[in-house]
Amino acid sequence: MRGFYTRAKRAWDRPLTAYYVIIGAGLLITTLGLVMVYSASMITALRYELVPSYFFRKQFFAALLGTGLLLVASRMPVKLHRALAYPILVGAVFLMVLVQIPGIGHSVGGNQNWISLGGPFMLQPSEFGKLGLILWGADLLARKQDMKLLTQWKHMLVPLVPGAFMLLGLIMLGGDMGTAIILTAILFGLLWTAGAPTRLFVGVLAVATAIGVLLIKTSPHRMDRFQCIGATDPGGEGAPCLQAAHGIYALASGGWFGSGLGASVEKWGQLPEAHTDFIFAVTGEELGLAGTLSVLALFAALGYAGIRVAGGTENPFVRFAAGGVTTWITAQAVINIGAVLGLLPIAGVPLPLFSYGGSALLPTMFAVGLLIAFARQEPAAKAALAMRRPGWGKRAGVRWKSMRRRVKKRPSGER
Repeated sequence: MRGFYTRAKRAWDRPLTAYYVIIGAGLLITTLGLVMVYSASMITALRYELVPSYFFRKQFFAALLGTGLLLVASRMPVKLHRALAYPILVGAVFLMVLVQIPGIGHSVGGNQNWISLGGPFMLQPSEFGKLGLILWGADLLARKQDMKLLTQWKHMLVPLVPGAFMLLGLIMLGGDMGTAIILTAILFGLLWTAGAPTRLFVGVLAVATAIGVLLIKTSPHRMDRFQCIGATDPGGEGAPCLQAAHGIYALASGGWFGSGLGASVEKWGQLPEAHTDFIFAVTGEELGLAGTLSVLALFAALGYAGIRVAGGTENPFVRFAAGGVTTWITAQAVINIGAVLGLLPIAGVPLPLFSYGGSALLPTMFAVGLLIAFARQEPAAKAALAMRRPGWGKRAGVRWKSMRRRVKKRPSGER
């Protein structure tokens, strides 16, 4: 075991390990998500008199666009990422304001947070607000660190916290508590990565917690979600704990290796949102404990690689942005999976890169592209990648043969 640990540690410490782990984990999660979206959405599509592959086609198209965004983001220099921070944030805020205008914004599931793009295509601007907050916050904190201002609490908080609260206010106008929680987690991730003092961090956390408790207490719908933690009795049709209980049933019936791909029973109508918020439950039913643990391992690997990128760079913007992206993906995965397992209240957030929804998939894949770009720009990774460029092996072989000829020509005493 000691030898295995040593070899594993040596492999993990290689310059390109984080780079390959981010690429591999991100693409595997997305690919497996496409498979499960197809399986989990077929019955829902038939219920609406659509072709069985309707939702899969939309998700596959979004994945193609997201792959393009990932490739573009992974090849962009850090300066261009910083230049995009303000346009993305301003664009997201503008769209989030449009959502609140009657006739433009649309309500889905009781939340006013969508804009119709025509036909079946809908856009959720708050998903792009997450990316905008990360890039803007990282650029802001990096510039203040360069000016040595982060040692003062007012520069640590202003204007980062007011800007985040503005986004939170726009989101809460539409009633989307789940996205607001993720945005708050991103804010805390940025402050933590920036080295916020414990008192300052606890103070912001206390204010956010107080506001959250107030919003939950004043909403019977949100209170019902808290009461459904660990619920196993679904109740009748329309009962508040119906989704939570059937999610547990789906996981419990999966066993070690599941009932088989496409063989879920719960997706036939008992489990609401089987292809979106509760796709992890269908995964557990069809692929069993082995499938769910594989998904958890992929998210853990992606999160750990993101932490390594954030901790292994000397560029403050890269550190803050990588920390923000890692916080976003891991926190959202924990909240989604925790709700499906009955350990957390149902927040109504998708599983990143996995659940159905193009508005969530596109900015998340762009964010994974950011991590790839940051991982490949580490000095050691740069050198390792440069050695693997096309033609390098041939040139190295020529140099090696030339060196061997020179050694052979030397007198034996000089060797």
